[in-house]
Amino acid sequence: MASNMDREMILADFQACTGIENIDEAITLLEQNNWDLVAAINGVIPQENGILQSEYGVETLHGPAYGPSSHSAAASSAPSSSSAFRHVVPSRQIVERQPRMLDFRVEYRDRNVDVVLEDSSTVGDIKHILENELQIPASKMLLKGWKTGDVDDSTVLKSLHLPKNNSLYVLTPDLPPPSSSHSGALQESLNQNFMLIVTHREVQREYNLNFSGSSTIQEVKRNVYDLTSIPVRHQLWEGWPSSATDDSMTLAVSGLTFPCHRLTVGRRSSPVQTREQSEEQCTDVHMVSDSDGDDFEDATEFGVDDGEMFGVASSALRKSPMMPENAENEGDALLQFTAEFSSRYGDCHPVYFIGSLEAAFQEAFYGKARDRKLLAIYLHHDESVLTNVFCSQMLCAESIVSYLSQNFITWAWDMTKEANRARFLTMCTRHFGSVVAQTIRTQKTDQFPLFLIIMGKRSSNEVLNVIQGNTTVDELMMRLMAAMEIFSAQQQEDIKDEDEREARENVKREQDEAYRISLEADRAKREAQEREMAEQFRLEQIRKEQEEEREAIRLSLEQSLPPEPKEESTESVSKLRIRTPSGEFFERRFLASSKLQVVFDFVASKGYPWEEYKLLGTFPRRDVTQLDPNKSLLEVKLYPQETLFLEAKE
Repeated sequence: MASNMDREMILADFQACTGIENIDEAITLLEQNNWDLVAAINGVIPQENGILQSEYGVETLHGPAYGPSSHSAAASSAPSSSSAFRHVVPSRQIVERQPRMLDFRVEYRDRNVDVVLEDSSTVGDIKHILENELQIPASKMLLKGWKTGDVDDSTVLKSLHLPKNNSLYVLTPDLPPPSSSHSGALQESLNQNFMLIVTHREVQREYNLNFSGSSTIQEVKRNVYDLTSIPVRHQLWEGWPSSATDDSMTLAVSGLTFPCHRLTVGRRSSPVQTREQSEEQCTDVHMVSDSDGDDFEDATEFGVDDGEMFGVASSALRKSPMMPENAENEGDALLQFTAEFSSRYGDCHPVYFIGSLEAAFQEAFYGKARDRKLLAIYLHHDESVLTNVFCSQMLCAESIVSYLSQNFITWAWDMTKEANRARFLTMCTRHFGSVVAQTIRTQKTDQFPLFLIIMGKRSSNEVLNVIQGNTTVDELMMRLMAAMEIFSAQQQEDIKDEDEREARENVKREQDEAYRISLEADRAKREAQEREMAEQFRLEQIRKEQEEEREAIRLSLEQSLPPEPKEESTESVSKLRIRTPSGEFFERRFLASSKLQVVFDFVASKGYPWEEYKLLGTFPRRDVTQLDPNKSLLEVKLYPQETLFLEAKE
């Protein structure tokens, strides 16, 4: 494991060889290669013809390209040194290390404080800043969140090997906690969002700004400085509540009207400022300095007013940033980019997709094949001398705007700020791979802006072209058209494959539908058969019940009949012979005094109820069932004997 001194030397050599100025990025690449300098350089610098060149324009290494074999050869030929890479060194033998800035977000109860320090500072310096911000004695603070064990106030930050961005939190066990009700109300206020409608008095323009309740008045003024070019110390405000007496106060406790509050800002008049200078400063409120913060705010101390420096108005030196730094939402960042682009170069420009790069991929590549488009990524850089010419003469040319709108989804990003540049390189590595990210990383500032043409493929996204800023309208159009030719050929194949797939899916859907209809028909037929069988069973049950009922009635009638009189009976006896519809005969003797109903019951007991059958006499022909059943056989003249016929009623 390399010591701290060895790591500093390796880091210096690595930056000198690769030209990577961002220390955080360089440390990350070295850590990925376990601080192996040669392996880290092999992963960064392109290897061509076995010559590795340094950006510093000094010594070059001739011989085979770096690899497993060349590594050993280089190591054997190198003189003994603590650095494993001595063939390529800067022209100066001692590399002056620039101070590295570290960002700390420190959380204390319901507050967050941002601290930026050089890595040569100590932990005690952080506590001293927090003492002023939080109004807590440094001796009462316990600063937690370090990834190493032993840390005290004298510990130098550089010795901790910290990343650029860090999160810490403060504990104050010796201080009583705030009351729960006050803390809850304050926390709720800090989580609220305030809409500030700020009117720029000189140009009569309104800005609608959203801030969280935890933002400070100073942060609002700095944001307004970016929009209006009025330095914080020259801002003249109207509308702040009387309770807002300190710029370090948060909006939640400043007494602002929730959820919307109106403010007015103007430039504080300067005794040495002429009327012409004042008018020149207000000509374009969108021009803000490329430098961070208040680089020129102290110019008046040297006898030069901030309204004019070296004969140039401050509005000409400053431009509003195309994109906010460290924007949480890519869509919001693109909204500001589009608005600022329109403000600088006019409304005739490409329609930039508002949303994340992932969403732009979805829009361009993942629809139907006929609807897909190429993705154009415009990478802006305010510090390049080519930017204004490229934007005004290339991107805003009507032919380019029209061609892009018809065939491309255009997405944009601002590479001016280091945080935004690092964020895009991370997205680029995730979506296009490390080779493309490294290609963009090695581009110099004066090679910007860049225009990337991306085509979506089945397995990955392919970068068809990287167009640099030093081009012409005709060359840009030719490259766009060449990319479209490649894309059109691929699109035709995709359309053909998609049509064939849809045709197969249609056939499968038709087969599935036919099968479903067949199943439905079989099920309907089966259900009809089941209903028919159920109906037959029901009718059979009814028939059986009716037969059982008739049989029960017949047996009852048979049992209720009086006994048949004997032939030698002394009483008058009538002998009746009855013929059935089938031609059979059955006979019985009845007492002549018996009622006609007894004959009906006898016939019914044989299975011929009088409700269904008629009993007919022969001479004379008559319907006996129409006679009074209570009369005797003698009275109805069925004595001494008679032949009767059974006939079914209609």
